[in-house]
Amino acid sequence: MSETAPRPRGRALPIVAVVVVVLVVVAGVLVWQAVGNPATSASSSPVTTTSSSASTPAPTPTATRTVSTGCAATPGVGTPAGANVHQVIDVDGDGRADQAWITGGSARTFGITTASGATFSAAITSASPVPASAVVGLVQGDQPIALVDLGREALLFSLDGCKVTAPADSLGKAYTFDRGLAGEGTGVGCSQDGSSLRLAGLNAVQATDGTYTVTRTYVDLSTNGRTATNGARSTVATSAAATEQVVTTAQEVSCGDAVAGVNGPVEPS
Repeated sequence: MSETAPRPRGRALPIVAVVVVVLVVVAGVLVWQAVGNPATSASSSPVTTTSSSASTPAPTPTATRTVSTGCAATPGVGTPAGANVHQVIDVDGDGRADQAWITGGSARTFGITTASGATFSAAITSASPVPASAVVGLVQGDQPIALVDLGREALLFSLDGCKVTAPADSLGKAYTFDRGLAGEGTGVGCSQDGSSLRLAGLNAVQATDGTYTVTRTYVDLSTNGRTATNGARSTVATSAAATEQVVTTAQEVSCGDAVAGVNGPVEPS
């Protein structure tokens, strides 16, 4: 029988517990350094500070008028001497106001001279003896046009593409608005349709009681302004007094707030 005293069996448990606690503490420190310590985290996994807007520019809101560098200058070609000149809207989309002008005489001409130094024009072909007056505006969003009032008719010009062009009608002839000569119309306007203006022929017909019925026929331009087509026709006023704006507007040539003879060039005498 051995004389050796038996080894206490309960002492091993505390040692194991101490070892486990130490391991847990060490593991906790390592986790804190990897996750919670900013310096350690930044050095091990760099954070990109470049903003997303710098790498991918935010889209620019669509503007009503397409911005461009303007029409190319035409050295040696400018506004003719003696022409009546009037500042008008931005025709070529460079953000600067341009000038419209009319010359007199047998070879009377309507033209545009832009702020960029370009000049383009077209002959005013009409047998009307009434002095010409013009107005310039934008229709169908951003299509520049000119209306030349000749008293008994009004000529339509497209100013698209740095040119003065007479849009063709359905028969291939220059589109012309009647102003009482043919009994089809009395005026021209640009009517608000949603967020843009639309070109329209207007007709104010007087009844026996002195009041007026006003009808409107939209005129649609092709994308390049080379053709003009009659669109929908509607009655916009009935039993209207002669002094009402809907009647007076139907008896003039205008586009937006601009009226021919007031807000545009007039043929010099």
